[in-house]
Amino acid sequence: MNGWLSALRAIVGREALRFLHQRGRFLSALVRPLVWLVVFAAGFRAALGLSIIPPYQTYITYEVYIVPGLCGMIQLFNGMQSSLSLVYDREMGSMRLLMTSPLPRWWLLFCKLKAGVAVSILQVYAFLAIAAGFGIVLPPLGYLWAFPALILSGLMLGALGLFISSTVRQLENFAGVMNFVIFPMFFLSTALYPLWKMAESSRLLRDICALNPFTHAVELIRFALYQSLNGWALLWVASGFLVFFLLALWGYDPARSRPGRD
Repeated sequence: MNGWLSALRAIVGREALRFLHQRGRFLSALVRPLVWLVVFAAGFRAALGLSIIPPYQTYITYEVYIVPGLCGMIQLFNGMQSSLSLVYDREMGSMRLLMTSPLPRWWLLFCKLKAGVAVSILQVYAFLAIAAGFGIVLPPLGYLWAFPALILSGLMLGALGLFISSTVRQLENFAGVMNFVIFPMFFLSTALYPLWKMAESSRLLRDICALNPFTHAVELIRFALYQSLNGWALLWVASGFLVFFLLALWGYDPARSRPGRD
């Protein structure tokens, strides 16, 4: 057990040091959602009308609606960036040392996941604090309710990043793959528009959004911020985490090693 905890402390500590030395990563994680919140939301406010939908009890402004989606955006980008370090470590050779540890491979990857989730949650709460400064204040208890939802959504999105990183052989290829995943997941979700709004444009588009795991991560966060539990979203996110994590374990299986991979 001591060895397991030592591995956890070492991996989390390494990720924390990497995060502290990359202040631009923290700032960029806040700039993206703030641009949507301050710039795009102001332009879309007049063009988009929102009806009263759960978990909201009254009409809301567009800025209020997109806050949970922007929280999800932070976790989505962080999950991919955190996995980028694994591709780098594999090229530098340190990944080989990690995977030859006597500890189970699933525990080592899960420690990496937990470190990335901790960083993403810090970024989300920093964003929510800034959003409150712009007048978007959520129910006080909602900030506490959101914490477990952010843990689960962060684990799912981080596990997706782990799986993707296991399929990429070279560091320079990861950015293209990452963008190919991030932008469709973000735009084809309820982060920016509710499902009923999507249905007005295309039923097929609405169905794609409903099947998008990121949609359910956003809805889990949205309901939690208003002290409600979306059981369907919880089931989807928990299942998504399990599937992506199992795929990541398969992807990092040494028996599947290929030329150019550790």
